Amino acid sequence: MSQRIVLASGSPIRRHLLQQAHLDFDVIPARVDEDAIRNGMQAENASPEEIAEALAAFKAQRVAEKDPQALVIGCDQVLAHRGAILAKPGAVEEARAQLRRLRGGKHELLSAVVIYDDLQPLWRHVGRVTLTMRPFSDTFLDHYLERNWDSVRQAVGAYKLEEEGVRLFSAIEGDYFDVLGLPLLPLLTFLTTRGVLEA
Repeated sequence: MSQRIVLASGSPIRRHLLQQAHLDFDVIPARVDEDAIRNGMQAENASPEEIAEALAAFKAQRVAEKDPQALVIGCDQVLAHRGAILAKPGAVEEARAQLRRLRGGKHELLSAVVIYDDLQPLWRHVGRVTLTMRPFSDTFLDHYLERNWDSVRQAVGAYKLEEEGVRLFSAIEGDYFDVLGLPLLPLLTFLTTRGVLEA
């Protein structure tokens, strides 16, 4: 099956994961107002899973409107903690506050992927991971942010597990790829079943 595949995300890690899996695809980052969508859905008491899936779907749909013949992959990730949803930190002080809030407890990452084909949602999946953050000191936190702020400023929760952020945690329950923001194994399984990838 020869169909153009488009990743509707500017995330370097998502691009890298698909490249490592030898997927042939183009990248067209979707332009959507994530904050407006997230805030509107929270006001309607939508679950974190519903919000993650909706954001992924909006991104896939936006790009699919420009290229209806392509198989468009939309992705998004939501961090849920004690009934609240955390967004990407806008400043280092916000990152510090988020990490203080999360340390010593558990939170969830919900990573959604939605595929659009011919302007219609074709497939969707939401992966869920529970992470336990260790009770690190304020001194470690300050030094961590000094070393990593440029890298984690665009990461929800102000950490990247594939980098020094792994030192913030004592336990992880779930799929590592979901932590990185892409439910890779279910996605590759679907593409293989559909005939996009060699079986």
